[in-house]
Amino acid sequence: MTKLTFVELKLLTREPGAIFALLIPLFILVVFGSSIEPGDTVLVPMALAIAVGLVGLYMLPTTLATYRERGILRRLSATPVRPVRMLVVQLILQLVLAVAACGLLLGVAGGVLGAHLPSRWPLVALVFLLGAGSLFAIGLLIAALAPNGRSANGIGVLLYFPMAFLAGLMQPTHQMPDILVRVGEYTPLGAFRQSLQDIWAGGPADPLPLLVMAGYALVVSMIAARFFRWE
Repeated sequence: MTKLTFVELKLLTREPGAIFALLIPLFILVVFGSSIEPGDTVLVPMALAIAVGLVGLYMLPTTLATYRERGILRRLSATPVRPVRMLVVQLILQLVLAVAACGLLLGVAGGVLGAHLPSRWPLVALVFLLGAGSLFAIGLLIAALAPNGRSANGIGVLLYFPMAFLAGLMQPTHQMPDILVRVGEYTPLGAFRQSLQDIWAGGPADPLPLLVMAGYALVVSMIAARFFRWE
């Protein structure tokens, strides 16, 4: 398990998509953060949601579907390293990638741009785990249904952009029609962004977005497990 993790970590560091997931949210933060106000509670949560969304909807499904397409999971079934171990390792490494992306964003936001950072870090960690769990569950479902890596990539992109729009990551929610704002609140990316923004604003965490994320994480992951194919 340790050797498998080390090998997969080396492969992940060479993956262009991993660099993309790290740098795109950082680029957005720096470009729009050049005029950020110290009390801003919107930009940093938005950048964090973008980062986790890219990992969950793009990196995770593309990697797993590509491994199945190349027969890697099938060949592992004939070795002591069972395919499920590969799945566990990939989930851990993708979570580490999301943590690294968010850590980079928080370091630049607080240390360079002087952005406001919350003090309730245990609550931030809880929201992060729920958000990552809900988005990773959708990524696993994409990987389960996509016939190959290219299809998983395309499906992930097609889901990401409408979800990002509804979540208020492309346009502020106060400039969107009320019906779209309401729909966005029931998407995992929208619930994640809203929960982070509530924490950044210093208010209590609304239980509805937390329940939405937990529901996606539980239900969609069960569906993904039902349809996941090793070959």
